[in-house]
Amino acid sequence: MDYEGLLADRTELMKTNAIREILKVVSKPGMVSVAGGIPSEKSFPMEIIKELTDKVLTKYATNAFQYDLTEGFIPLREQLVGLLAKRGIITDVDGINVASGSQGVLDGVAKLMVSKGDKIALEAPTYLGALSAFNPYEPEYIRMDMDDQGLVPESLEETLKSHNIKFIYLVPTFQNPTGRTLTLERRIQIARIIEKYNALLVEDDPYSALRYRGEDIPPIKTMAPDNVIYISTLSKVFAPGLRIGFYVAPKFISQWMVLVKQGVDLHTSTFNQALAAEYLEGNHLDTHLPNIIRLYKPKQEAMLAAIKKNMPTDFTCSPSDGGMFLWVTGPKGFDMMELYYKCIENKVAFVPGKFFYTDEAEGIETMRLNYTMADEKTIEMAIGKITDSIKTMSS
Repeated sequence: MDYEGLLADRTELMKTNAIREILKVVSKPGMVSVAGGIPSEKSFPMEIIKELTDKVLTKYATNAFQYDLTEGFIPLREQLVGLLAKRGIITDVDGINVASGSQGVLDGVAKLMVSKGDKIALEAPTYLGALSAFNPYEPEYIRMDMDDQGLVPESLEETLKSHNIKFIYLVPTFQNPTGRTLTLERRIQIARIIEKYNALLVEDDPYSALRYRGEDIPPIKTMAPDNVIYISTLSKVFAPGLRIGFYVAPKFISQWMVLVKQGVDLHTSTFNQALAAEYLEGNHLDTHLPNIIRLYKPKQEAMLAAIKKNMPTDFTCSPSDGGMFLWVTGPKGFDMMELYYKCIENKVAFVPGKFFYTDEAEGIETMRLNYTMADEKTIEMAIGKITDSIKTMSS
């Protein structure tokens, strides 16, 4: 059969995820990786999983295995009310919807709102997974400037002045890929700008709980609630394999998002949602999150120290107080793809930064480094090997 002829036109836009391909290389024997973007298995609260499972089976019995509401398992949504309140987002059970990971929300938003040629405004660089979710719906991307303090508000305003934007997509806190955080001052400015232009912001917040230094900064959702879809997840603070994401959106959009989800998977796993509900109700997040911070903070500090100690002075690292990534920029024109291939020969892998840009001409001199999956000694060794490869290119 001509299977290729069966494919829809949109499949041309479903590019292979570059990071997934890199991770295939990482799996080779002897390879040292600072490329991945996944939580450490040591961050999973394995010591209480059996307890949580027993509670779910006792408390909910067969209901935990039954079809449930598309909006989400009510006991979980009740617990998420409190979690969101700690972040300054005040809502009720009806204001929260659960999804199969935050990735499911991104796909749902695009499916609901994006027609071919519609414009999405986003940071440069941006989260690659969002591009994977948006691409099949054939949008046009409008890139906006960012610096070490996050999105530049003037770039956002100029974008909204010059284009008819369907929505803006941002990761304001410990951004993937850069680790940067949008300052409070800029969040306030951005909130005023989106209200001024009656624009919709999709605020993706998977990492804010992973703060190692400094004070929490409130989500933009708290500053312009009617103009923001706020998305978050339990993947980084419970277990990613459970696929528990959630969002708070304006009521009109939320109602439509429920219809979209009904056509995809009816609802997120009831059993997994029940586990998450018990995790939150038992205050396990409050007691376990410090363990995750203690696990990741020294890893990040080791990577920052190794970069400062080893890399040439014309390689700069964006500041980051949390999350899972660091972003290194080399001198203008330095080819990180060439460095990547040299590093693979030297048995170490990172992610070239160019994959996080919608403009293929951007980002050639950048790289994303992950520290959650390696121990401190391995991190130091990896940065040393990368530096050795840089030196071979400079000589």
